[in-house]
Amino acid sequence: MVTTSKPEYKVIGTRPVRPDGVDKVTGRAQYGADIKQQGALAGRVLRSPHAHANLKKIDASKALALDGVKAVVTARDIVGPDGDLSKLPDPAANILAGTKVLYRGHAVAAVAAINDHVAQEALKLIEVEYEVLPAVLDVREAMRPDAPILHEALRTRAPTGPSEGPSNVVAQTVSAFGDIEAGFAECDVIVEREFSTKMVHQGYIEPQAATAHWNSDDQLTIWTCTQGSFPARESVSQILGHPISKIKVIPTEIGGGFGGKISVYLEPVAALLSRATGKPVSMRMDRTDVFEGTGPTPGTNIRIKLGATKDGKLRAAYGDMAYENGAYPGSAAMYATMVVTAAYQIEHVKFDGFDVVVNKPRTQDYRAPSAPAAAFAMEQLIDEIADQLKIDPLKFRLMNSAAEGSRGPMGMPFKRIGHEECVEAALNSPHYNTPLEGPNRGRGVASGFWFNVGLRSSVNVSVQPDGTVNLNEGNTDIGGTRASLAMQLAETLGITFEDVKATVVDTDSVGVNDVTAGSRVTFASGMAVHEAGKNLIAALKERLAPTWQTTPDEVQFEAGVFKNADGSKTMTFKEAAVATVGRGVGLTVSGSVNAGFLAGGGFAHHIVDVEVDPDTGKTTILRYTAIQDAGTAVHPAYVEGQMQGGAVQGIGWALNEEYYYDDTGRMANSSFLDYRIPTSLDVPMIETIIVEVPNPLHPFGVRGVGEPGIVPPLAAIANAVARATGVRQTQLPMSPRRILETTRGIA
Repeated sequence: MVTTSKPEYKVIGTRPVRPDGVDKVTGRAQYGADIKQQGALAGRVLRSPHAHANLKKIDASKALALDGVKAVVTARDIVGPDGDLSKLPDPAANILAGTKVLYRGHAVAAVAAINDHVAQEALKLIEVEYEVLPAVLDVREAMRPDAPILHEALRTRAPTGPSEGPSNVVAQTVSAFGDIEAGFAECDVIVEREFSTKMVHQGYIEPQAATAHWNSDDQLTIWTCTQGSFPARESVSQILGHPISKIKVIPTEIGGGFGGKISVYLEPVAALLSRATGKPVSMRMDRTDVFEGTGPTPGTNIRIKLGATKDGKLRAAYGDMAYENGAYPGSAAMYATMVVTAAYQIEHVKFDGFDVVVNKPRTQDYRAPSAPAAAFAMEQLIDEIADQLKIDPLKFRLMNSAAEGSRGPMGMPFKRIGHEECVEAALNSPHYNTPLEGPNRGRGVASGFWFNVGLRSSVNVSVQPDGTVNLNEGNTDIGGTRASLAMQLAETLGITFEDVKATVVDTDSVGVNDVTAGSRVTFASGMAVHEAGKNLIAALKERLAPTWQTTPDEVQFEAGVFKNADGSKTMTFKEAAVATVGRGVGLTVSGSVNAGFLAGGGFAHHIVDVEVDPDTGKTTILRYTAIQDAGTAVHPAYVEGQMQGGAVQGIGWALNEEYYYDDTGRMANSSFLDYRIPTSLDVPMIETIIVEVPNPLHPFGVRGVGEPGIVPPLAAIANAVARATGVRQTQLPMSPRRILETTRGIA
């Protein structure tokens, strides 16, 4: 661990046992598919076999006649009998198709039956008439003026105004500083390449599952494995036109998400089926449904030009970055134009980002959305320039590193950041200073950045008669936030971690909380916890003051101890709580914050050694070190887990994973048998170095750690493969087939 100056903490920085660990390892924890409601029906979704088609007719009469079938719903049940299906909003049309299906796997209808077997049989009896249309599956082909159009009403949003006619280009975003032509004129070395990546899935182990009960009083309760119970409530309300006040979302434990469980899929459908039947309805996806019917990360085509002076100073960067949205608007090209150069000081920058619809599932976030593909391109050019200038690649990065006061990705100066410290830690690491010997081996490095966000968080804190504290929070615990929030509350109150009981509650039981994503929960909910802790201390001062015959302002609190002005009377927090609550009136406080969109940002740097078999093209990871600025590592073991997890997912993305489509738009590898994520046999132990440069925007210096770690791996591995083979890889995945195609011309 590399630590700059920071306060000494008693709880923060320790490694207590996770509070949910016992329930999870013993099987008592309830996940989405574990919810069992009395009399619940089973729901199933019928999905389109075509990538692009007009939806002419749906006849469910035979399915409804099957014994045990209780209801069939379509988009008509969203808009009502007289509604215009052509005006179905995109979020609703992605749940149940209106007039068109836009990807294979697009939901068309859903069935509720007495059990899952009957529901699946009923799906086979629903007759759907399609008018098949040409599909477009490549981001650059979709941008052509003669490409098949997915949405006739779609017009490109561009700096010059909307396009005149329909287009598959949703939006053009421009991020520019300085004078790009003058910048390149100053350069002695210029490199330029085109890169492409495929769609990949987040690979969470637990498929989507949801149970809904639409009661006769119009109260709708939903149990779901979601990354955000409050955003899920809002989405269901918007899609179904049902008041938020009549919807309660109860989050279950979640078996992974990584951004893929932010949007709703089954929740509105289960609600419709429950309303139609008057019974609770439980739904779950199988793995093919997950691949074909939920949101992967965008595929991309990125063209970048980068220039530097002969003394090693980066001067100019230009890029054209096209990102797939899938079937509906909502990709991340705008983020890409900002994060691509965030790690470096470059005076002249211009990047054009294009969000493009194609006949594939609507894309979703996947840990630092847009950034891994952007870094895959940028960090390879950084290495190329360093090689041409004969400068060590880490020293070259350090020479050009972003620092406090330099321009950040949104144009405003960075506050205190830790990219330089991460690169220095890499330079000084045992890994980088150990020679790599042997043929067909290479070492690669790469940096990565992610914004991190704050957004809204609320918590409730109540004191128990024995002086312990209950913490109720509204964010799904994916990466250990029960522990990280309890630790911050314990630190604020000067009590032990064991004296705080953290619980994730439903949308009726706490104030609004935004999604568990954006590396925001330990950061923003930690701020809410700190505020609640201060409110609790103030409330106890109010209660102690009369008994000490003083005023609340004269009651001091430090390191978990209350004392009066002259120090003659003291009480620990626990003693004060027992005295004023255990023998008095109950005490509950809250803490709420809106931490905005700027949360300090996070940097990571990775080092990887590979060996490439020249005969098979197989790449083996020999050694891997992940370095990351955590600001303040609240629970170092959790931080290390996030760093290691990001690295492993990046390894899969770099070497194996891709959505493989045939010419008709059918995903040919929609199972974990064929879509191969890394296993323990594919990766070594990921070494970690935690850098701590406290974030000035947080009371404990916290930075989000969930996302930066997936940004560097793609480029670091590509740089290592280039050194091992002498051939630079510009397409992902760098599978054995692609390695042989590029190094030996074997197709």
